[in-house]
Amino acid sequence: MEATSAPQRRISVGDVVNETFSIYGNQFGPLIGSAIVVFVVVGILAGLLATGGVILVLLASIVQLVGRLLYVGFVVKLVEDVRDGRRDSSIGDLFSVAAPAILPLIGFSILAGIGIAIGLILIIVPGLILLTFWSVGAPAIVAERVGVIEAFGRSWNLVKGNGWSVFGVLVVVTLIWLAIGFILVAIANPIGNGAIVVANVIAGALTAPLFALAVSVMFFDLGGGRVAEAPAADATPPPPPSAPPSA
Repeated sequence: MEATSAPQRRISVGDVVNETFSIYGNQFGPLIGSAIVVFVVVGILAGLLATGGVILVLLASIVQLVGRLLYVGFVVKLVEDVRDGRRDSSIGDLFSVAAPAILPLIGFSILAGIGIAIGLILIIVPGLILLTFWSVGAPAIVAERVGVIEAFGRSWNLVKGNGWSVFGVLVVVTLIWLAIGFILVAIANPIGNGAIVVANVIAGALTAPLFALAVSVMFFDLGGGRVAEAPAADATPPPPPSAPPSA
């Protein structure tokens, strides 16, 4: 099924940020608990693999990427689920539904990362433009099951006309992410190195959902996630009209 070409929507930075933190607050337990489990398990596996040779170090990087993208897929499905006002699926169900999108997410993440990096290295501005217009490609892959290449076009079409608002959301979320880390490290700094490590871990867990939540909210607010339902064909043909009554 293909996504419908719904009329273009307008979003505001304030509305998206408010909705992002509303979901964050209401689903704090599942979001943070899942982040801790995923990233702790992934961190342990990656740490063990990174002690080996080059191949194992590369495998460790892949494990970290898969873990991060699995969590992104989980957040996308959670946002989709709670938009009716409540969460109907369990955490396990959300991860299970998100898991099949891992390979396309990996392909999209790698290609987008290369394109954005080249744009940033060249003149910075093209990289920021690509970052903005490709920002909702991952939710499109998870929610609409589009392919890797199709996700770039889908994201571009959704963001078109809302570029400044989308960019503004990304900037605000980035500043909040940096502020949380800075405040926690500043509190821990007088205590010692051990406290700084703990502060970084806490900051990582608290901020892990932010970008995934923000881009998911923007994706759905921009009209993403809709699929065209073809009307079901009636298997039984309608009966022929009855003959007119005889005079």
